[in-house]
Amino acid sequence: MARARKSAQAAFDPRTVKEHIVETPLNEEMSKSYLEYAYSVIYARALPDARDGLKPVQRRIIYQMGQMNLTPDRAYMKSARVVGEVMGKLHPHGDSAIYEAMVRLAQPFAMRLPLVDGHGNFGSLDDGPAASRYTEARLAPAALGMNASIDEDTVDFAPNYDNKLREPSVLPSAIPNLLVNGASGIAVGMATNMATHNLGEVVAAAKHLMHHPDATLEDLMRFVPGPDWPGGGIVIGRDGIREAYATGRGTLTTRAATHLENVTARKRAIVVTELPFMVGPERVLERISESVKSHKLEGISGAIDLTDRHNGTRLVIEIKTGFDPNAVLAQLFKFTPLQDNFSINNVALVDGRPHTMGLKEMLEVWVGHRRAVIRRRSEYRRRKAQERLHLVEGLLLAMIDIDEVIQVIRTSEDAESAKTRLMAVFDLDEIQAQYILDLRLRRLTRMSRIELESERDDLKRSIEELERILASSEALDRVITDEMDEAVASWGAPRRTVLLDEGPSGELAPVSAEGDETLSASALAAMHAASSVSSAAAGVEAAAAARKAGNADEAASALQLDDEPCTVLVSASGLIARSTPSALDIWQTHSASDGRATDDQIVTVFPTTTLASYGLITSAGRLVLAQVADLPALPASVTLSLSGAVKADELLTQTESTDPVAGEHVVTAVSLGDDEPPLAIGTAAGVVKRWNRESPTTMDSWSVIDLKDGDRVLFAAPAADDDRLVFISSDSSLLTFASSVVRPQGRSAGGMAGIKLAEGCRAQAFNVVQAGKVAWTYEEGENGLFSASGAVVLTVAGDADALEGTENGAAKVTPLEMYPMKGRGTGGVRSQRFLKGQNTLIAAWVGSYPLRASTASGSPIDLPKPDMRRDASGVELDAPIGFVA
Repeated sequence: MARARKSAQAAFDPRTVKEHIVETPLNEEMSKSYLEYAYSVIYARALPDARDGLKPVQRRIIYQMGQMNLTPDRAYMKSARVVGEVMGKLHPHGDSAIYEAMVRLAQPFAMRLPLVDGHGNFGSLDDGPAASRYTEARLAPAALGMNASIDEDTVDFAPNYDNKLREPSVLPSAIPNLLVNGASGIAVGMATNMATHNLGEVVAAAKHLMHHPDATLEDLMRFVPGPDWPGGGIVIGRDGIREAYATGRGTLTTRAATHLENVTARKRAIVVTELPFMVGPERVLERISESVKSHKLEGISGAIDLTDRHNGTRLVIEIKTGFDPNAVLAQLFKFTPLQDNFSINNVALVDGRPHTMGLKEMLEVWVGHRRAVIRRRSEYRRRKAQERLHLVEGLLLAMIDIDEVIQVIRTSEDAESAKTRLMAVFDLDEIQAQYILDLRLRRLTRMSRIELESERDDLKRSIEELERILASSEALDRVITDEMDEAVASWGAPRRTVLLDEGPSGELAPVSAEGDETLSASALAAMHAASSVSSAAAGVEAAAAARKAGNADEAASALQLDDEPCTVLVSASGLIARSTPSALDIWQTHSASDGRATDDQIVTVFPTTTLASYGLITSAGRLVLAQVADLPALPASVTLSLSGAVKADELLTQTESTDPVAGEHVVTAVSLGDDEPPLAIGTAAGVVKRWNRESPTTMDSWSVIDLKDGDRVLFAAPAADDDRLVFISSDSSLLTFASSVVRPQGRSAGGMAGIKLAEGCRAQAFNVVQAGKVAWTYEEGENGLFSASGAVVLTVAGDADALEGTENGAAKVTPLEMYPMKGRGTGGVRSQRFLKGQNTLIAAWVGSYPLRASTASGSPIDLPKPDMRRDASGVELDAPIGFVA
């Protein structure tokens, strides 16, 4: 051991080693090494190739997964095994880098057209993926287009890192991946950040460019109007897009897609369903929380993330009562990532050198690549077909006299002499003779000859077709465009991102690609929302100025709703909303012959202001206080339908002081103005009361009538002394009397007798008719047309034993003027004569003509013309009445 140690020391004695030191100036060494490093990063790591839009690691993943037969119709394979194959054969740079690249290829929020189909946790916008040992993967369907025909000499191959295998220098790329999926990367001294686009739009632009090589940018932007983010969203303005498409660099503004909802009956909220590209919900909520604490954001009471994999993105941002939702949304766009800027920098490798390219240059590179791929593939297929044809023709020659072929082979001493003799006897070349020698005897049948002749003819036709394609650039381009159309048909999808372009006067309007003539509802909604936010920008600026001056109260008030006049509308189906004051005029002038929408029967309309309170009257005799500002605001142009309104019954669950009574529902809503007349209330037991508006000051709900057990409120409306009150009972008795005979009472009173009911009967309807609307006028016109005005009574007779909602019934409309006024507490007069099979009123209503009715599903029902006979039998209806007003 000692001798061995001494010999080792002697072997490494510095005095016995001849020094070889090369002195190099530091600046030269640093310059040389840095340039080599920079070139390596640019060429082999950070920048994509303009032809297939892939970085080397991405290309190696897609290619190797194809070699592993991980096609979409095969089972998933552990991601760790895929990473190992790629690292061991093609990319020796560490498993984490390979897995991160594979994860991005599988993330639907990062790729417009994912190339890897991931199974398991591949991460989200806020969280990273699980480890490769826990996830599985296979190629996505679109990746088949990237690898299409790669084994047909379509692209060049180069040695791998250890010179034992070969890898493609570029993929055939049947889809324009660079534009469709974009790219991002940081190299040395340069970076790339490319937007995603819609496959169908890019293909349409490429086809146009192939037919019109001199096409301008404006021509191409008719097909590609702008980016199409995987998560949707909205792009505001296209100036940045035009600049990026022209020069390769530009900045565009992206916004989240939002809408207003009533998350509870009284609570309005901004709901975010789509976020800007690569912006996660947690990042948005964190910024909202910080801005609320620092008082940058006003009018927000809470925010919650309800995003999941089944329903997609859903951020709910609750708005405080009285604040303008559009002003709050404008704040969110200003201070949170709900509005973000995306800087486009289209840098990619062209012939191994980085280039900054516009839209036309990127399309030209891809089209040129596809032409080269299809030409090489056609040449390969022609060569293979010619080789096969050569063998088939040789075999057919030999089969003319197969006995002699067998005799030649049998009499030959060895295979080499047999091949030589076959070549001499049958005039074959060496390849044909060897092929015949390699054949099995079962191929020498008569059927085999027929198949060979058919194959020969097919091969000749294929060769002719391929030669035609190779000889004509038009035919070659036709093949390319056909394959482009197939790609769009297989993997294309509608546009997700809404593009809003600014007009000459500053208004925003949706933009669509050529050929797409329809504007989606989401695009129109985005346009209206953007306009509303723009109009609220002044309030946001005023709030910012007040906040900067240290006046927090003024900053908050600048974002609140103005106390403006409005109208509250309540429908017979229980919907409630607010609109502009002109909505009242629309309803008053809307004739029965006009088009009607579902749920358009309005039972109550009253004017108020935005910041006022109003009351909901329930069937249990309660008044529930509510705020007009919490109601959804409907434009006057769409108030012929209450689509977008909220269910009035849902408002009852928001009262903290009193729990809703079982079976309680809202019967109407009333204004709580100081100059309102007493509120007349009618019940099913025939009780009437005029509440004198006495109300507590510290409660948000209270009783307005003391009901007896089993009784319920039918309806309530303001009633002045000269107005008329009307009761209709289930046995068709109608009683009308002056409102003045019912003295106003306090909120705890139980009312007084309204109509005297027969045994077993109940009041079917109650209403108030204003004094000026009782008089009936009627004028007959030409062609059966007529005009009428005044109060009318609708009664519908039917069978009490029939299942509710199944009997059409017989309806009669009669002017209220035909019924005499009687004393309060009497039985009234008959309003409809019952026929055989009729024993009750299944519906009744009193109101101004014309009345409207609909089925429970909202389909309009035509009512009969007014009948001047107060006890007529009525006309059979076409469908059961669900709502009437």
